[in-house]
Amino acid sequence: CIFFSKLGDLFLRSSHYMKLNLHCVIIFFLMTFGATAQKKSITLEEIWNGTFRMEYMDRLHSMQNGKEYSLLNYDRSQGIRTIYLYSYETGEKLKTIISAADLPINNFVSYDFSQDESKILLGTNVRSIFRRSSIGDYYVYDINTKKLTKVAEQPIQEPTFSPDASKVAYGVNNNLFIKDLSSGETLQVTTDGKKNKIINGISDWVYEEEFSIVRAFDWSLTGDKLAFIKFDDEAVPEFSMDVYGTDLYQKQDVFKYPKAGEANSTVSLHIYDLGAQKTQDVDLSQYENYYIPRLQFTNEDDILAVQTLNRKQNKLDLILVDASENKASRILEDTDAAYVDVTDNLTFLDDNSFIWTSEKDGWNHIYLYDKKGKLKNQITKGPWEVTSYYGYDKKTNRVFYQSSENGSINRGVYAIKLNGSKKQALSSENGTNNADFSSDFTYYINTFSDAETPYVFTLHSAKDGKLIRKIKDNSNLQQQLSGYVISKKEFFTLPINGEELNAWMIKPKNFDPNKKYPLFMTQYSGPGSQSVANSWSGTNDYWYQMLAQDGYIIACVDPRGTGLKGRDFKKMTQNELGKYEVEDQIAAAKLLSERDYIDADRTGIWGWSYGGFMSSNCLFQGPDTFEMAISVAPVTSWRFYDSIYTERYMSTPQENASGYDDNSPLSHVGTLKGKYLLVHGSADDNVHVQNTMRLIEALVQANKQFDWAIYPDKNHGIYGGNTRLHLYTKMTDFIKENL
Repeated sequence: CIFFSKLGDLFLRSSHYMKLNLHCVIIFFLMTFGATAQKKSITLEEIWNGTFRMEYMDRLHSMQNGKEYSLLNYDRSQGIRTIYLYSYETGEKLKTIISAADLPINNFVSYDFSQDESKILLGTNVRSIFRRSSIGDYYVYDINTKKLTKVAEQPIQEPTFSPDASKVAYGVNNNLFIKDLSSGETLQVTTDGKKNKIINGISDWVYEEEFSIVRAFDWSLTGDKLAFIKFDDEAVPEFSMDVYGTDLYQKQDVFKYPKAGEANSTVSLHIYDLGAQKTQDVDLSQYENYYIPRLQFTNEDDILAVQTLNRKQNKLDLILVDASENKASRILEDTDAAYVDVTDNLTFLDDNSFIWTSEKDGWNHIYLYDKKGKLKNQITKGPWEVTSYYGYDKKTNRVFYQSSENGSINRGVYAIKLNGSKKQALSSENGTNNADFSSDFTYYINTFSDAETPYVFTLHSAKDGKLIRKIKDNSNLQQQLSGYVISKKEFFTLPINGEELNAWMIKPKNFDPNKKYPLFMTQYSGPGSQSVANSWSGTNDYWYQMLAQDGYIIACVDPRGTGLKGRDFKKMTQNELGKYEVEDQIAAAKLLSERDYIDADRTGIWGWSYGGFMSSNCLFQGPDTFEMAISVAPVTSWRFYDSIYTERYMSTPQENASGYDDNSPLSHVGTLKGKYLLVHGSADDNVHVQNTMRLIEALVQANKQFDWAIYPDKNHGIYGGNTRLHLYTKMTDFIKENL
């Protein structure tokens, strides 16, 4: 109204011509205002009820012929899953490979082809165990005969075809078994498996969580041998959680969880010979073998590649084991003053030379070694990171990868010759590009998004990146979002502590630079992570948009210790998790508060997991900077967290007591001045609710008032039913009441 009054005064003082135009101008602005007013604001219910559901390409599998691919389709109206076969070139649906409607089993939720694509493993009744592990009923479907064979009568883990598809190896009750699909006979490979004592071929909790593996076995090239890791976790301390459920008495979930500085599983390597039906033990005592995070058979029969680590995780050995002679030899050693990352990038070529990635020149790059471990050449070079390795095409002698060459917040797809020459950018859109190549590297499906564009799937020629066709573009979601009030996410950098830190900001759509707005900061801040990325971010971004339209400015800053800016930037927080990151977040809040439109007396911060550890520390250590914080499922002392993750960055508590204690929120509760909300799930197997309970007790004894919530039987993700809606409603109300 003030705007239109001033506008009217200006024009009324003008001529009759201007008076006529005044009516046109007012009508124009009224129409614009009306159009904006008609747009809706995002609601919490819409965020969590599936209103903004995106389209994906679910479980894409490139067929061996390189011309076709399969997808898992789910018909929501009928509740039936189907595997369809498509043409890369045209996108035409060629046929239905299999439909659950035609099978006498419960609806399958996963599928895996055998190497020759004659059979498919179908998973039904699959339920999660921990983050990556699951157990379920599995069937083998023969595509030619249409015969369906159940692998085992009981639920099993990690069923895997032999190379010739004649057998399936799997784990059950901590032992390994092999099912012969022709005879129907089942061979028991190990017999000593016992819960919370011995695990064969399936990883323990901490390997699964921190080395991202569940299947700890692999078939040899000819399928006559099965290599596996044995986990002896009898000495590992147990952790127990009450599971309340709905019965009169609660139950207890007890599992092995090695906290920092405590005993880990003793791991050993074994190779089972199917012909002799005997197991041989592999001696790795000459090498760093505290951890065995990877094993895979190479392209040379009976040659097994094993990666081992010392406990500090700063020395990684690549060892080749000759399974026929039971001899092991180290061919590569990768070391770092801080730690060495374990990846899945090791690729053996036909002659058993291999591709490897390393940060040894200060940035993550691709290297080529001969079969004996001698460096042939560094394939990629430059002050940027290789963020994904896609593979090697022997026909064109090219390596395909994703990198941050176009800026640390962006991702592009590239090709380069094996000798490091003729590098070619295949993606052109500025944002985040990810590629899924056909098996023969003729095509790739590019998944693109940026901060304003949900996933777009397009088919390209791997030869030059040329667009062949659009597959899906989530145009329905974009059209839907056009009816909502959405603010632009602005990217920038902040000069803090000698670095240019990546940041983004979301302002209210009706932003007025003459007004003062409260600042609400979001972050994760964990080692090697990235929160400031030019990509579509999903559910939390909808929440930030909702908060922005309610009058908050949302900002995110990636501090020192996060990723994509080189080895030194990422690893500078070594032995001091929570020190430099907290300094940077406090400094960022102060710097942003110097802007005229930020109310320096209304600054909040939140985070989940590592981000909850950080938000707690920021509120406690920056009491004159932050007025409120929300901490969800936080680590409150690294002494409570698992060995592999924590010791990678902090060494053991015995070696680095001050690093653990000086940067713990438990050590700073006495300075709390602002409003604080603490949230945890009682069945969090990852960051135990112990963390929150210990912090609660410290706050109580310091006589500090705060708000807290425990979600019964919820894990680290705190979800299920209305749980997320309830949590985000609680957090939204807390923000509005206290910021």
